[in-house]
Amino acid sequence: MKPDKRWTIKPADEAVVNELYNALQVQPALCRLLAVRGIKDYESARLFFRPELSHLHDPFLMKGMKKAVDRISEAIEWHERILVYGDYDVDGTTAVSLVYSFLKNNYKGELSYYIPHRYREGYGISKAGIDHAHRNGYTLMITLDCGIKSVEMIAYAQSLGIEVIVCDHHLPDASLPPAYAILNPKQSDCPYPFKELSGCGIGFKLVCALAIKWKLPMEKAYQYLDLVATSIAADIVPIDGENRILAHYGVKQINESPCLAIATLKELGGVQKALSISDLVFVIGPRVNAAGRMDDAKKAVEFFIECDPEKIPALAAALHSDNDDRKEIDKSITEEALGILNDHKDERLKKSTVLFRPHWHKGVVGIVASRLIDHYYRPTIVLTSANGKATGSARSVSGFNIYEAIHECRHILDNYGGHCFAAGMTLDEKRVGEFIDKFEEIVAERITIEQQQPEIEIDAEIPLSLVKPSFYNIVKQFEPFGPANMKPVFLTRRMYDYQGSSSVVKDQHLRLVAHQRNGSIVDGIGFGLGEKIDIVRGGPFDMLYNIEENEYNGTTRLQVRVVDVKPSAS
Repeated sequence: MKPDKRWTIKPADEAVVNELYNALQVQPALCRLLAVRGIKDYESARLFFRPELSHLHDPFLMKGMKKAVDRISEAIEWHERILVYGDYDVDGTTAVSLVYSFLKNNYKGELSYYIPHRYREGYGISKAGIDHAHRNGYTLMITLDCGIKSVEMIAYAQSLGIEVIVCDHHLPDASLPPAYAILNPKQSDCPYPFKELSGCGIGFKLVCALAIKWKLPMEKAYQYLDLVATSIAADIVPIDGENRILAHYGVKQINESPCLAIATLKELGGVQKALSISDLVFVIGPRVNAAGRMDDAKKAVEFFIECDPEKIPALAAALHSDNDDRKEIDKSITEEALGILNDHKDERLKKSTVLFRPHWHKGVVGIVASRLIDHYYRPTIVLTSANGKATGSARSVSGFNIYEAIHECRHILDNYGGHCFAAGMTLDEKRVGEFIDKFEEIVAERITIEQQQPEIEIDAEIPLSLVKPSFYNIVKQFEPFGPANMKPVFLTRRMYDYQGSSSVVKDQHLRLVAHQRNGSIVDGIGFGLGEKIDIVRGGPFDMLYNIEENEYNGTTRLQVRVVDVKPSAS
């Protein structure tokens, strides 16, 4: 049984809720949704509901942008060879595809791209990549979604006569690499107003600046918004500010006139309806990511830049096959890992999970760590063997900084990196036991009781009678949903099973038909919540849910997606 969850109602300033109600004249619950998202008045609400491309910031506000654009223009004028270099995940491959395609489509010249191999070269700028550039006569490298921490490698590139423009969104260290120009809004002295662009988002701002410099219509840059939206979804960056505008128009393009690659993946995924950010995360993202996890991420770039309808199906099929392999391996390792935890009581009593098996596939250990947290909610690390070393991925729980805990174990590790919720590390296999003990000691010392129980944040408490099309049609306008603007979670109290109609389907899912005593009835589905059926049948119960549309046999109706249920307080 999965751990019970804490329910927390998001605080909202009642004065702001009242001000919004007076200004907008909509349901107070909708005003509360706006207030908890930091929207305080009519004008900010208007901008939220009606994002405009004209509200995007001037790309030249970003530190280093003029220098970068001038250097690229000079390289083109002098027929230099340019190498577009990027990370092997969705953000990196979409960024490389965007910048490469823009340069290729607007100026003919010596241009190529390079994606490091996940296992042979690892994350960031590799020596193999620089040597490749030097051997082939490239004198300018544009790095995307990586480079901000590659001080030594960029110095090495410089020593070979290769100048580097870094486009990266990761947090810089105190010492910056000796690049020709750095585009990263998170630099302490960068005046760019929005700090949370994806790596592809920074590549997009670069091509916008090039379009301005070269006096091209902005549509030449805007045509790649579908790639930007895909990166925003997959890289889990906040969907507020400038990202909300980019995601809004990117999703619109994906549903109206997507690039050939995304249209093909949509068809391959069997998606008939309009795609949302969630679909990009679960349908498009995994197929793109699988190339780097299972084989070579260059396949993803080949796929995104291909314009021949005759060639694209084979490229899509290769990504689809990689993803099928990934799912099979991921499922197998997750089952094995859960078996280990279930068979060893001492493992279940710990405050952390660290598992090591040399035969596990390196490409899925991060996914497996996330799945284990669904069952045992605690900081988790899954390790495997690669090149004679133990290597793996860490995932955390809400509020616990796993990077800091790993940092405390640095004397045991060869290498590590990451952020508060996810990290990676490498160490000698002989020291895995020592690392497990030390990591558990650190976690047990620092983790709070609250951090050991998953939390669900609630946007608003509403009566069931509000679940109707007029209310939902406004909730829909809060899209695109994602970090900083999650799909609203509603709370309705004191509900009852309707005439014994609720049931468990496929042995694990809750099929709900429920009502309040005022006569309002709703039906819905709670995936993985079949074990809660007795709470529903016992009633009254409180329910957390999202509101959504369900289309069946050509008919569309509202239903709820059940997030959790609990017995009502007496």
